[in-house]
Amino acid sequence: MKTIKILLAILFFFAQIGYSQQLVQNLNDMYRLKEYEAIFVNKPLKDLIKEIKPEIKIAFPYSHDPSFDFRFVTHEQLRKRQGTIAENVALFVDVKETIDWNWETRPKGKEPVWTKEDAEKYGNLIVTRINLVY
Repeated sequence: MKTIKILLAILFFFAQIGYSQQLVQNLNDMYRLKEYEAIFVNKPLKDLIKEIKPEIKIAFPYSHDPSFDFRFVTHEQLRKRQGTIAENVALFVDVKETIDWNWETRPKGKEPVWTKEDAEKYGNLIVTRINLVY
């Protein structure tokens, strides 16, 4: 009987891990990233990105102070200042390593568009700080 209880507890634990929700379900939840910043510091960028359900549409990398400015609106919407305050949130993520982002080799007119390939290429960069600007 004791073994069955232990087995059920272990199964329940693994079931909870397998079905856990992302930290940020919508843009109104972005503040949670700052609240739980300690979880992501000194961890790969991909761990942070996995916790964000809204799609990152564009990214502006800064190589002099290695960081990304992630946006959740298109470049066109950003230029026209369209969208709600929540949609126009800027997620700044500082990383340890220099960002090797070559604007010249990116598709013309879509240079800042964040792609799955970018997520793979930069996913192993180590996060040092998270900031939000509304």
